[in-house]
Amino acid sequence: MILQRLFALTLLAACAALAVMAWPYQAAFSYEPVGPRAYPLLMLGLMAIALLYLAIRPTPIVRKDDEPELDRASLIKIGLCTGLLLVFAATFESLGFILSSTLIGIPMARLYGGRWLPSAVIVGLMSIALYLLFDRAMDVPLPLGLLDVLEN
Repeated sequence: MILQRLFALTLLAACAALAVMAWPYQAAFSYEPVGPRAYPLLMLGLMAIALLYLAIRPTPIVRKDDEPELDRASLIKIGLCTGLLLVFAATFESLGFILSSTLIGIPMARLYGGRWLPSAVIVGLMSIALYLLFDRAMDVPLPLGLLDVLEN
């Protein structure tokens, strides 16, 4: 119980530090109605409320019998997912949204039991569809990266 509370309080302190870092941020231009500062502050605020609840809740969080164990295989999957997301963040600008999503999505699907061909087809189609949804329908510009030559 004490470890759960310490973990929640540690993450709460990290939220506070990140909020202090995000508060003075001002972009030279804004293409969003609320600006670039509102989203991280909103997420940090919601996270802080949940962590505060976890820190003061009266009963400990107990793992139920039907929940999977946090064994070595699960920890390896979590580590690989984290690594893939870091690769996605690193390649997002240079490769562009579609290629970096495909590059990361296929190994992620394989990690959770997907077969090669269906994973490649579905991830490729989803990457293109999400790009079109965000860039065209919602007016949120995403980088094309190496596929920049396809843009008119």
